[in-house]
Amino acid sequence: MSIDLASTGTLTIGGKTVHRLGFGAMSLTGPGVWGPPRDHDEALRVLRRVVELGVDLIDTADSYGPYVSEEIIREALHPYPEGLLIATKAGFVRTGPGEWHAVGRPAYLRQEVEMSLRRLGVERLDLLQLHRVDPEVPLEDQVGELKALQDEGKIAAIGLSEVSVEQLEQARRVAEIVSVQNRYNLTNRASEGVLRHCEREGIAFIPYSPIGKGSLAGPGSPVEHVAKALGATPAQVSLAWLLAHSPVTMPIPGTSSVAHLEENLAASTVSLTPEQLDELGGL
Repeated sequence: MSIDLASTGTLTIGGKTVHRLGFGAMSLTGPGVWGPPRDHDEALRVLRRVVELGVDLIDTADSYGPYVSEEIIREALHPYPEGLLIATKAGFVRTGPGEWHAVGRPAYLRQEVEMSLRRLGVERLDLLQLHRVDPEVPLEDQVGELKALQDEGKIAAIGLSEVSVEQLEQARRVAEIVSVQNRYNLTNRASEGVLRHCEREGIAFIPYSPIGKGSLAGPGSPVEHVAKALGATPAQVSLAWLLAHSPVTMPIPGTSSVAHLEENLAASTVSLTPEQLDELGGL
């Protein structure tokens, strides 16, 4: 199956126009988003192939590794191709297996932005997303610090991750928000209301974990049925559904394999019929 990212359409995020199928760099780190990649050379090949195939948005975070993902991106791609948007995140700390903590103190967010600038080798971050809202810190203070960094020229655009409509609107009273990154896929649509709000407001919606897994995508499921009819994989069908579901979605499937990368991006050529969209929508 071929790859045609132009067929996915485009979104403008922070002043850059990008195709609507990006790459999530979380999988480049070790098991459980911890430590170095299993195969460092393959991780470099994946990132370089990402750019060769025309992907122009790479999503990462300071906590992936931690720090490993950003460092690999710089090693593989710096100096960066013109038009490539690298989105990173701050405000979510991993202290051990399964242990994640939101840290939104303004001084900490500033420190992490400064470190991401250094690791990525840039003077300004294309897109910095608040990885999680820290319930112990007023949201206005968290977003306010990112706005201050934006005013200083260290951040081009600001986004949020795992937020409600209420939190999004609260943040928008402090700064322009260009993207929301929530968990969303065929089998987890808890953020449907947030997606539709982003659609109305012209905000990019970046679904993480975009490929639905589990029993609904197993043998005999609607996903499997549609995939067989199209000669596609269930993952490709899941990504194609996201692209068709809303004009503001920006799926970011990740992988540590070049072959899997190419398979995922081939979702760009999967065209779902209205009947197939209805079948999948009923999951």
